[in-house]
Amino acid sequence: VAQDSLMAAVKPALQHLVKVLAESNPGRYGFLWHWFDEIYVLLDLLLQQHYLARCSASFSENFYSLKRIPMGDGRQHPLATAGLPKRQHWKSLLLLVLVPYLKGKLEKLVSSLREEDEYSIHPPSSSWKRFYRAFLAAYPYVNMTWEGWFLVQQLCYILGKAEHHSPMLKLAGVRLVRLTAEDIQALEQKWAETTPNQTHSITSRVQSALRKALGSIAFSLSTGLSVSVFFLQFLDWWYSSENQETIKSLTALPTPPPPVHLEHEPSSALLPSLKTVCPLCRKVRVNATALATSGFVFCYRCIYGHVKAHQCCPVTGYATELQHLVKLYSPES
Repeated sequence: VAQDSLMAAVKPALQHLVKVLAESNPGRYGFLWHWFDEIYVLLDLLLQQHYLARCSASFSENFYSLKRIPMGDGRQHPLATAGLPKRQHWKSLLLLVLVPYLKGKLEKLVSSLREEDEYSIHPPSSSWKRFYRAFLAAYPYVNMTWEGWFLVQQLCYILGKAEHHSPMLKLAGVRLVRLTAEDIQALEQKWAETTPNQTHSITSRVQSALRKALGSIAFSLSTGLSVSVFFLQFLDWWYSSENQETIKSLTALPTPPPPVHLEHEPSSALLPSLKTVCPLCRKVRVNATALATSGFVFCYRCIYGHVKAHQCCPVTGYATELQHLVKLYSPES
């Protein structure tokens, strides 16, 4: 549905922005790319907590004029400003933030294990390799069950057999309803009012200042996201597969030569005189692999282990991720 697609589109847009910053200045912004998932989940936690507490809805649900109410009898719906009961509030917060984070981490782990298995990083007889091969064999069935659960729930919702479009809402013990005129009026009044703090306790003042600071940060995030939502469709088109050829023709640049200053740097690793020798193991390269960040070529096993441990090029020191490894299949390499 629309509110789920909104947050699914926001993260890739922010991820691309951070990637551009990290590639333009690795020394200053490289840590943002390396810890992007953790930074994003903290910002998402702050944002969702802000909206659940003030509007009884997530950011995307509030954007589409929806609110969450506890499951139960058909009593009159509470106003959106009343907030959710504590049990439903914390369940909603964990399911909104923690579940997508863990799912993303699991997908990255599976991708990494598949790459290690493909290039035989671990010895064939190791118990660890047998374990993660069994894990990789079972993961597609687990993922299919997870996605099938969501699909069946959405089909039941479309056919009128369920009151939730997502199993996460059912687990949180809430359901979605439209904001009423009274809800909108109460929300506008709550955003507009500024109640002075009457307590003079130092603890109360610190807590009030902390809540106000967190609320201001969350409000800034929500305002920025609300404005950026209108540019997501353009970004989706710009980086779509159909448009990649056009982008490459507009942005393609010639491959730069290796950094000249490295020849005079005493701290830099000395490059072998033969181009077929790996700079790390000093032997003829096996499974030649180039680094997209620097252009130097190594053995796959050598550079994979170095990048995984240090996240940088061993020659230039440029910030590097595993996704920057490029396999070379030419016999000359």
